[in-house]
Amino acid sequence: MKTYLECIPCFFRQGLEAARMTTKDEEKQRKVLDEIAKELPKFSPESTPPEMGKKIHRIVRQVTESSDPYRKLKDKYNKIALGLFPQFKERAKKANDPLLMGIKMATAGNIIDFGISTNHIDIPEEIENILKQDFAIFNYTQFKKALDSAGEILYIADNSAEVVFDRVLVEVIVEESGKKVIYVVREKPVINDATIKDALFCGIDKVAKVISSGSDGPGTFLSSARDEFLAYFNRARLIISKGQGNYETLSGEDRPIFFLLKAKCSVIARDLGCKKGDIVLK
Repeated sequence: MKTYLECIPCFFRQGLEAARMTTKDEEKQRKVLDEIAKELPKFSPESTPPEMGKKIHRIVRQVTESSDPYRKLKDKYNKIALGLFPQFKERAKKANDPLLMGIKMATAGNIIDFGISTNHIDIPEEIENILKQDFAIFNYTQFKKALDSAGEILYIADNSAEVVFDRVLVEVIVEESGKKVIYVVREKPVINDATIKDALFCGIDKVAKVISSGSDGPGTFLSSARDEFLAYFNRARLIISKGQGNYETLSGEDRPIFFLLKAKCSVIARDLGCKKGDIVLK
């Protein structure tokens, strides 16, 4: 997905929010914005927004001297989400269609996105709201066919804490099909995206092999990806891609990818062909 003009104000907002997570020094906050402004003229609109996001968060880490600005928020929401896991797992297990419920749970978890907003998220309330929604785009029949024919599933994660809700779906897949799942996280901290540390805390390593894509940006960048990830990516017959950043960086790839997300941005909603706030399995 290319970068649209509407993305530019969001770049500055996200940079400022990230800077304010780590420092109250307004000179440093201004420095972050100044450095972002320097990068924009060099940035091609044909590049994906997460490519600029990678630059923005490198600037934030450098200027504020913080390797993981969102760490406290991630720890807080990882704990909240993990506490909810048993009840949501049981709910999926008892559903008439556990796979469908697992997909809805995983999609609902996509609300835990601090690249969109750092405001407080009432996870139980938001999850219930999404579980009542119908999918705007729902390629479920194709998904089940791909799942039946796949020897292993490559599952590309998005946010920390969201990992817990991915785990509901992964456990359903493993228990119902016996398929092996490879769960992919970011190499280094960026926004509240999931890293190895988050995946292990949330316990998804109990049911999936956890690897890094090699990314230090809010998406999946094939040009700089780890060889191990690329080997799985190139041979996979089913790839589950969670969230907006992965959609932005992978939507142009000719691979068996199912994008699973909540459209939290009007630009991405337009690109998908849905409305802002819709949930999608495409």
